[in-house]
Amino acid sequence: MHPSPPLPETLTAWLESLPEPHILFDRHYRILAANAAYLRQYGQGRPVLGRTCHEVSHHSSVPCDQAGESCPLARALQSRQRERVLHLHHTRCGEDYVQIELLPLRGPGGQLQYFLEKMEPQPSASGAAAGAQGMIGRSPAFQAVRELIARVGPSQASVLLLGESGTGKELAARAVHEASSRAARALVVVDCASLPETLFESELFGHEKGAFTGAHAARAGLVEAAHGGTLFLDEVGDIPLSMQVKLLRLLEGGTYRRVGQTELRRADIRLVAATHRDLRAMVREGRFRQDLYYRLSTFPIQLPALRERAQDIPLLAESLLQRVAPGRRLTLSPAALRCLVQHPFPGNVRELRNVLERAALLTDGDTLTGPAVARALSFDQGARAPEAPGGTAPGADLRSLEAAALRSALQTPGRTRRELAQALGISPRTLYRKLRALQL
Repeated sequence: MHPSPPLPETLTAWLESLPEPHILFDRHYRILAANAAYLRQYGQGRPVLGRTCHEVSHHSSVPCDQAGESCPLARALQSRQRERVLHLHHTRCGEDYVQIELLPLRGPGGQLQYFLEKMEPQPSASGAAAGAQGMIGRSPAFQAVRELIARVGPSQASVLLLGESGTGKELAARAVHEASSRAARALVVVDCASLPETLFESELFGHEKGAFTGAHAARAGLVEAAHGGTLFLDEVGDIPLSMQVKLLRLLEGGTYRRVGQTELRRADIRLVAATHRDLRAMVREGRFRQDLYYRLSTFPIQLPALRERAQDIPLLAESLLQRVAPGRRLTLSPAALRCLVQHPFPGNVRELRNVLERAALLTDGDTLTGPAVARALSFDQGARAPEAPGGTAPGADLRSLEAAALRSALQTPGRTRRELAQALGISPRTLYRKLRALQL
C-alpha cells in the first residue's frame, strides 16, 4: 500500500474550521486528516492518523459492511455521490448514534480518491442504557427507525408515527423535534384522546373573552404555544370529524381562528402526529378525512413492537430500573432476563416498565430474580404469558419458569439456603415453601 501524498495546508486548515467532527480518508479506510472536534470525540488519548475509520469509530478490525452495518464508503463507490447513514459509534461518552454524511472527492484523474466524512450526534438516541432518557436500542428494527428520524428531522415535512400503544411514539416525536432546526423552541404535546369534542377547538386554537359560558378571559391555544416549534398531536385518530377540517386548514395554510374571533391568525409550526389506529381503514369507513390523512402522512414511520426488537429488552430494562427504583442499584439475574425476553409484551415498553416496577417492589435484595419477574408478569391476567409447547396454561408456564430459575440457583456450589434466599430477594421461609411446592 503506497503512502498518500501530504495534504495541502489549506485543506487541513479548512477541516479545523468546521465545528462538527470531520475526517478525510482514502479508499482503504485510512484516516489522512482529522479536525480537533473529531480528536476530542474519538481520539481518547491515542493517535488516529494512519488508522482505519472503522477501527477508531467502531473498535472493529473490519469495515462496517462486513460487521452488519451499512458502509457509506462502499455505498459512495457504487453511487458515486454523497451518502448518509446512521451508525452506532464508540465516543468519549460511550456508544451513541451518529449521523454520518460522506462526500466522495475526485483525484486528478477523475477517480474517487478521497472521502470526507462528517459526524453529527443524535442526542435523543442511545445504544447504551446508562443515563439514557431518550430512545434506547441496538436492534436492526430500532436502527431502521432511527435512520428515518435522522433523515426527516432536519426537514419541515409532517411526520406520522404509527405503532401499537406503548411503543414510544412520544419519544420518537421528541427525537424528530430535537433533530430539527426548531429544537430550541417548544415541543407542544396535544393528547387528542383526552380532549372532549366540546373543548377541543378552544384548547387547540384558544378563545376570546365571552366566546362561551365560562370564558371569562381570552386564552391562547396550544397551536399558539407551539409557534416556531413543533406541535405533536398524539392519538390523532381520535380527533372529532367536526375538527378535522379546521385542522386541515391550519396545516395547509398555516392559519386558524380563536373561538369567538373572526380575525385569522398565523402559526409557524412543524407537525408530528401519532396513532395506534388504522387511519386508512378509518378513511374507508368515513371516520377520518382522506385529505387530512394524506396531509399528515407526508413521512410515515412505523415503530416496531417490543416483541419485534426483543434483543433491546436488556438495555431497556437496565434503563427503566434506574427510573422505577432510582435509589437502588438493581440488576437482573440471567433467569429474569430470559423470562422477560420470552414474554410477548402486548403492552410494549409501557408494560415492561410496569413489570419491572412490580418486580422491584417484590424484591428486597439488589437482584431481580426469575421468580420475582414471573410473579410480576402474572399480575396481568389479561396479558398473554409465553406459550409452552403443547399449549400449557399461562399459570403452569409461569410456575415452570420459576422452577427453572430455582433449579439454576440451586446449582451454585458452596451456597447455603439462607445465602440463596438472600440472593433471590426472598426470606428463607419463603424459599423453603417454594422448594416444597415445586418438589425441589
